[in-house]
Amino acid sequence: MDNNNLFNQGNQNGDQGQYQQQPYQQPYQQQPYQQPYQQQQPYRSGDSELEEPVSFADWMVTTLILCIPCLNIIMMFVWAFSSGTKKSKSNYFKAMLVWALISIVLMIVFIATYGAIFFSAMGGSYY
Repeated sequence: MDNNNLFNQGNQNGDQGQYQQQPYQQPYQQQPYQQPYQQQQPYRSGDSELEEPVSFADWMVTTLILCIPCLNIIMMFVWAFSSGTKKSKSNYFKAMLVWALISIVLMIVFIATYGAIFFSAMGGSYY
């Protein structure tokens, strides 16, 4: 088949080299403009003022306190559930407590599983 005849294939009028455009079925309807990205509103406190973000210095002190054993666990609960804590900091520590709970449950499951395997490998006897 000749390459020049590819354009004429299906052309019923016999016009050489002319492309017939079919009319479109429906007129183009423009959709209302939608923003592709909508920015989230910052947290608002009870009096509808914008909440200040947690400062760099506050995060430095928070990290320092989290390095102290036993105090870190207490402060995680305080920051998670205190009404005076900023919302973003409170949400962060709530998530950290959930992850700590998940890891504790998984550790208990693994210790019980491997303990049972070890105990059965030893013959099931304490003595």
